[in-house]
This record gives sequence, structure tokens and C-alpha cells, in this order.
Amino acid sequence: MHERTGAIYQDQNRCKFRVWAPFRKSVELHIEGKNESRFAMEQDGQGYWERVLDDIPEGTKYSFRLDQELTRLDPASRDQSAGVHNASKTLNADYDWDDRDWQPMPLKNMIMYELHTGTFTPSGTFEAIIPRLDYILDLGVNTIELMPVCQFPGSRNWGYDGVYPYAVQDSYGGASGLKKLVNACHQKGLAVILDVVYNHLGPEGNYLNDFGPYFTDKYKTPWGAALNFDDAFSDHVRSYFINAALMWLREFHIDALRLDAVHAIFDNSARHILAEMREAADLLEQREHRPYYLIAESDLNDVKLLRSYHEGGCNLDAQWADDFHHSVHALATGERNGYYSDFGKIENLAKTFRQAFVYDGRYSGFRKRTIGSDPSGHPPEKFVVCIQNHDQVGNRMKGERLSHLVSFEMTKLCAGAMLISPFVPLLFMGEEYGEKHPFLYFVSHSDPVLVEAVRKGRQQEFASFEWKGEVPDPQATETFELSKLQWNFDGDKTQVTLREYYRHLITMRRNGHFENFASDHIETRIHENEMILELQAGVDQQNLAFFNFDQKTREVRLPSSGGNWQKVLASWDAEWLGPGGAPALAEANCRITLPPESLIIFINQ
Repeated sequence: MHERTGAIYQDQNRCKFRVWAPFRKSVELHIEGKNESRFAMEQDGQGYWERVLDDIPEGTKYSFRLDQELTRLDPASRDQSAGVHNASKTLNADYDWDDRDWQPMPLKNMIMYELHTGTFTPSGTFEAIIPRLDYILDLGVNTIELMPVCQFPGSRNWGYDGVYPYAVQDSYGGASGLKKLVNACHQKGLAVILDVVYNHLGPEGNYLNDFGPYFTDKYKTPWGAALNFDDAFSDHVRSYFINAALMWLREFHIDALRLDAVHAIFDNSARHILAEMREAADLLEQREHRPYYLIAESDLNDVKLLRSYHEGGCNLDAQWADDFHHSVHALATGERNGYYSDFGKIENLAKTFRQAFVYDGRYSGFRKRTIGSDPSGHPPEKFVVCIQNHDQVGNRMKGERLSHLVSFEMTKLCAGAMLISPFVPLLFMGEEYGEKHPFLYFVSHSDPVLVEAVRKGRQQEFASFEWKGEVPDPQATETFELSKLQWNFDGDKTQVTLREYYRHLITMRRNGHFENFASDHIETRIHENEMILELQAGVDQQNLAFFNFDQKTREVRLPSSGGNWQKVLASWDAEWLGPGGAPALAEANCRITLPPESLIIFINQ
């Protein structure tokens, strides 16, 4: 059983305070507003300090006094609405849920929609998302994925600078706002994924080391000190983060966790922290009689994350497959800088359709080493793919979305590639209508030295991409405001049509029109010089698709067997503002013309 810490209510106004500080000689609990404000805590044999008090109403401010000299906030605080440097507050976990019979859909049926709470709506709160849920449902999406919501410094941040893994950002609406959103989603049939960060903590307001060895010098991450998952005293650090993960599932009814950048979670233990986390979620599943999904983000293409426990794996439910994004993006934009230098050929995209990974034990010229392992045998629902997400948009210098970089026709082609792919698709907020505002990187730190370090870090990060111009100031309020969705596309025919195109593709996907592309019977044929990819899949009933990534008109020949082919969709149909003229029916072995930057899908019986 993992040791729970923090301020935990046992019954009405009776609260147990528990904190791990193994090297401290004394720990006092300070309660603001009580006559006797300091209470000595008792230590057990594992370095945990505890005190139970009555008459502690919800919202009571408290802190810990370490060795009678250092005042620090609760590492497992559930409420830091006073800010990352000020007192913690007690919070009762009770909530009147309306989702007793809720069961999330299987992972393979999910259509994911990633959003950032602070920029999704003008007010940037959880409750402001609720009126937009019908819009998301109408699009055909059945799952929203929230970027990290743990308490961070200031009021604007991507969320990856969170420093209180148990507390919900107050400017978004805190714990009650998040529960209202999840409750509303479940009532409407939407699953909720939460992005969580267990590879580092942000730099401002990070006081964990004052309590114990939460970090280690054995490893380094790109964002700060590595967490101690395999060194001395790591059992307790592991418990701290596993309990944080379980809290989201148990107390907030979150359906799945997206585990950020697990390649920066360093653990050489016999049982990896991610496997232990999955095992803890397994036990919760048994008690709650419902599934909880754990999905990893990793740039290592390592199927060990997906392998079962008895195969030495972590038994996670899925992982992001960035090779798909990179393959599509490099073909669509022609960019070859940075990590895109490893992509840009039709054969790359063909390989991702067959098995998700391009780099499956293959040498990467960009990384100057061999990357990945063979994903054969893992079904396609084990991989999440996208053509845009917060990283791929926001980590561009100017935060350009794909629709800013390519033509309307190419945008439709890329959307089609993602939504007919055999993998779990993820959209990034505003992608479906071609949002015209960028999505930039923004922070609101209070330390001028840290702010300047962030500015310099962003400039250095873009060196390998050779982008021109000035980097938008991450600290500026305007950078944040410019990243907000505009929601004013109703008067723009192109944007309205793009949204309807996405909606149509999603509906077709959910109705099973593209299931053949998820079968084992998928063939890819490459026309590298013409920048054309051909897919054929299925047995008795077959699907056929052509992708023309060239800016020239091309001719292709349909397979010589299979009888007549009926058009399912063509991206250049007039209803999608194209020139029209795609054949509604085509015979075997006939030739058809593909306009520049186009997609066509056929079916036969």
C-alpha cells in the first residue's frame, strides 16, 4: 500500500496531516487562525510525520516548520490557490457525482481532442469549457485531453512548470471546477484524459528537496533535476507520485492519464516506476469496476512501455507515435530542419501506416544513433497519432498551426491521412476549423532571473531549425492572449467547410468506413518520385486510398483486380471547395487523375 500524504479529512472537520521528511529532527504543523497555532508532529520509522486535529474547516491555511527554522508548504497540498509561495489550504475530496454508471469507451474507439484550459475559451476556466462540449460532440469527438492542470506559478502557463502535483490550478477554477467539468463530460458521453508530468517539477515554487531526497544527481533532464525513482529512499518518492496519479483517477474520475515525456523518467529498478503505477491502477480498476488508461509520450519508440508485465514491460495501454506526425509534416511542408531531417519521404509515411514507427531499430541521422524497437504484434489502438499538437505547434518559433504553413488542399489531405489511419487520432484545439491565431509558449514567472533564462532557452531551442525572426516573449501577456482560440469562424466559408470536412471524416471513421485500414491485410505501394502513397486494405470488402503530396497533377492506375471501385470521399470534391470531377465509380485497371495535394478513398464489394 502506497503511503498517502497531505491533509486528509477523516470525517467532518477532523483532518490528518502527514508529510515525509526523513532527515528532519522536528516538524511542526502551523495552522493559521488557531490560538495555539503550532502543533508538534510525531515521526514513524519511515520518516513520515503525522498529526490529527479536530475543528479544521475546509479552506484552513497551514504550513510545516522544519527543524524550527524553515517554513515550507505541503508537498501534497490539494489547494494552493494562495499561490506557489504562500500557505497551503485543506480541501475535502467529497463531491456529488452524477456519473455512477459511467464507463469510458474502449481506447480503439476514441477520437481525442487536446485542449489547453487557459486558451480554449476567453475566460480560460474549466467551467467555461462546459458550454463548448456540445460543439465538441457535434464534431464527433468523444474524448477530451486536458494539458496539465497542476498548480504552477502565476496565472498563465502550458502546465509543464507545475510544482504541486496534487493541487489544481486556481486560475482555471481549482479542484471543484475540474470536477464539474469531468462530471459534465461524463453526462454527455465524453471521456477525459489528463496530461500529467512525472519527469520533473517546475523551477519556481519547487521546495521538495527541503523535505527529502525527491531528486537525484544521477541523471539530468532538459527541464531540471531528475526525480529520484531508483536511488536511496526512492520507495517513498515513488509512492508520492503513484498516489498523485491514483488521486486523479479516484477523486477526479479522470478516465486516462497521458504521461508526459517518459523518456525523461529515469529508473533502473527491477520494476520500473511506470509498471508499478500501472499495477496500482490495475488494483483501482478491480475496486471500481471500470477501466483506467495510461498512455505514454516517449520519443524513444520503445515498445517495452507496451509489453506485458511477464515480458518485462510496463503494460501501458498506449503510447504517442510521433513518427506519424513527422512523416506527414515533412511531406506537407517540405521542412527538413531539426528532427524533420530524418523524414520527408513517402516510404516513411507508408511504414507508419503499417506499424506506427519509422525508427524501429534504425539509425537516425539527426540523433546520430540507432533509435527504436520493432512494434510488430502490437495492435494499432496501442498508438496515438496526430498532425498537430501543443508540442509540434507551440514549439515552433512563431507557433504556426499547420493551416498557416500549407494550402487548404494540403490541410485536407493531412487531416484525411490521420483520420483514416489505423491508430487512435488526436486533434489539437482549433485544428478542425483552421484557427488563425497561433499557439505560442507562455509563462508568468515572478523571478526576473528565471524569466530571462526562459527567454534565452527558447532562442537556443530553435537553433537547429534555422527559423528567422524574433522569438515572442514567453512572459508577455500579449503572447498568452494571442494564443487564445477566436471562435469567430462562422463567417469564413473556408473555415466552416474545413470543420465540416473534419466532421464528415470523423463520422465515417466512427461508422466503420475505414476499419480495413486497421486490419492486418494492408498493402502500401510507394510512388516516391511522384510523391504518391497508395494504400489497399481488406479481404472480401476492400478499401483503396491515394495520397498525392505533390504540387503537380498526377495520374495513377487502379489495381487490376477487385472489380469496380466506388468513391467514398475525395478531398477535391466541390462540397469541400475543390474543383470537383472525382470519379464516382472507377473500373479495375483504369487510370484516374489526382489533382495536386489531394486524397481519394474508394471501396469495393
